[in-house]
Amino acid sequence: MMKSNSIIVDLFCGCGGFGLGAELAGFRTIAAVDIDPTLQSAYKRNFPKTHVLNGDLSQLNKESWRMILNGVKVDGVIGGPPCQGYSRMGKSDKKDPRRTLLGHFFRNVNIINPKFFIMENVEGLMDERNVYELENAVKILDKKYQVLEPMIVDSSLYGAPTKRKRVILIGYDPKRLFSLTTDDFQPRNGLKTTVRDAISDLASPITQSKDKEDFGWEEYPENNELSAYAQRMRTLPSKGLGWNESLEKLSNGFVSGYFDTKHTAAVKKRYAETEPGMVDKVSRAKKLAWDGLCPTLRAGTGADKGSHQAVRPLHPSQSRVITVREAARLQGFPDWFVFHPTKWHSFRMIGNSVSPIVSQSILSVIYKILKQSKKSKVASL
Repeated sequence: MMKSNSIIVDLFCGCGGFGLGAELAGFRTIAAVDIDPTLQSAYKRNFPKTHVLNGDLSQLNKESWRMILNGVKVDGVIGGPPCQGYSRMGKSDKKDPRRTLLGHFFRNVNIINPKFFIMENVEGLMDERNVYELENAVKILDKKYQVLEPMIVDSSLYGAPTKRKRVILIGYDPKRLFSLTTDDFQPRNGLKTTVRDAISDLASPITQSKDKEDFGWEEYPENNELSAYAQRMRTLPSKGLGWNESLEKLSNGFVSGYFDTKHTAAVKKRYAETEPGMVDKVSRAKKLAWDGLCPTLRAGTGADKGSHQAVRPLHPSQSRVITVREAARLQGFPDWFVFHPTKWHSFRMIGNSVSPIVSQSILSVIYKILKQSKKSKVASL
């Protein structure tokens, strides 16, 4: 981890995709809060230096944050309040209690008093039937914050191999941070990462273990022609990030997330007959194309909502659904990052997460401006 006095708090942190991008951009995450202990279990493993709190953000108040932060001044707050209440895939139920959490994000921002905040949510939040809730929630914010127009970002334009579109809302305090505009955050590198770049170097799935603590480790196949993306994903993190067991395994060429999913002969036949880029008529699973992009990976639901599994894309050339590690690569998670021994929980973690590639890109811009603002302040003293 970079030595940094730029501190963030990660709300609705999940497994840590948003937080990982922040760390890679140079920030240090002092506290990460989520109500779901299973999703959050990955945060504890992958961010050993962060104070990971299992808690309900609708219940946190000034006293809670006084105890959590213990006098530390926070530069930024990031977070993705639960999006299922606004999803175009679901019913967008106006009575869904998770919709109120949008307001609690901004209420907590006011208490923490950061120099900036970034909120992420599904594209459906901007739909006519939902956008009034965002407008009402923003009214909770302290008037000192300047809020940029909501941006719809496409992960593939930032170098991730997935066409995942999300709403990003950024606000900042002009008295403590130089001016920001939406133009500052537009993708500029023009990188296009294909499914081939992302997953063609990975091994085939291994048989599901009966050991409930097994993360599904498998060795990299021999490969002398790695894409730049695969090389980036295989790189060990800087000091302070990562679970010791995973870092040790990766140093020896082993990665987690390789357990297989059993398919019947009839299902395998159907998957084999589905053309790349097309959708299987029964499962509605899209078959990935080697030179294409992955569609948005979905989370499915937690135990409180019936434990439904989201449809997983099909591998481009093997008649099966993708593995957890392939999903992680397609979302932009590096190979040292571990999820959960259970596939269902791992896919939920990945489907709920912000792509670390998008997060790193956006937070790198703010990190640079934050440094300039601090230098200017010191120079003027």
